[in-house]
Amino acid sequence: MPLAIEDIKNASSRIQPFINETPVIQSSLLNDWLGHSILFKAECFQKIGAFKARGACNTVSWLIENNIKPDRIIANSSGNHAQAVAYASSQFNIPSTIYMPAYASKVKVQATQAYGALVDLSENRIITDEKVKQASLDKGTYWIHPFNHEQVIAGQGTAAFEALKQVETIDAICAPCGGGGLLSGTLITTRSLSPKTKVVGAEPLNANDAAESLRQGSIQKLNATPDTLADGAMTMSVGDITFEYLKQLDEFYEVSESRIIYWTQWLTHLLKLHIEPTSAMAMEAAFQWLKTQKNKKRVMIILSGGNIDNITQTALWKNNYLDSIPLLNS
Repeated sequence: MPLAIEDIKNASSRIQPFINETPVIQSSLLNDWLGHSILFKAECFQKIGAFKARGACNTVSWLIENNIKPDRIIANSSGNHAQAVAYASSQFNIPSTIYMPAYASKVKVQATQAYGALVDLSENRIITDEKVKQASLDKGTYWIHPFNHEQVIAGQGTAAFEALKQVETIDAICAPCGGGGLLSGTLITTRSLSPKTKVVGAEPLNANDAAESLRQGSIQKLNATPDTLADGAMTMSVGDITFEYLKQLDEFYEVSESRIIYWTQWLTHLLKLHIEPTSAMAMEAAFQWLKTQKNKKRVMIILSGGNIDNITQTALWKNNYLDSIPLLNS
């Protein structure tokens, strides 16, 4: 049975003791330039610095609620999900092991360890994913998948649930896509609470497995680790659960690396926040969608997180994109 708004509401109640209610902010200058109202749900202020805390906390809380307390929790992630599972597990004093690729952000690896998790690094994501599958066979071990898990999706959907209670009348809500958990939860929430609101997704052009899957009508998997600064969207493929929700999106955009960098720089400058490149993709999706609109719109962007290491920062600011003001008619 597909997830429903009741699942999102239940998740919202479960995680309330463990997460932050994040603010919705705006840039008056950006609104003036674009001629539309752009609102940002700032999940960079969330626990562990990203929306992933919602899904992880909901899943662990749900396990405890159903009298399923594992001996160990495991997860596979290139970053924010790793920290989220480590954080959520620590709230219930459950040991955790997180399998991560060696290219993962050092900031995210260190943060995961700081929450008490054992981190197992592998050469690439393919090996990482295989290791976690093998580990999940151990008795007493529970695997929290980064996106293809109903309770993870329900938890991620609480970001939009919260946002739509904070702000009225949204014409479109935009979110980035890695494995599709955030977008799936956003779609479920929005279709129920604000059915006229369009749900728009974005992923890196260099890691466009979701777009290819939507075009082909079946799940397509990347052949190798993608080369993108959007490390939160480096998944090899979407899941069978999330794919069914992604097929219901109103629009889906593939974003080039230059546009990811462009919006990361501009949003950092305008909002005075740490903006992960993955978050910036959603702004480009909104930008492209607004080019097709004739009337003034109110758009919500889910800024998925704000965890960036110095290597990524250096790459992001190697060239200056702030000389080109964002204008829809340019």
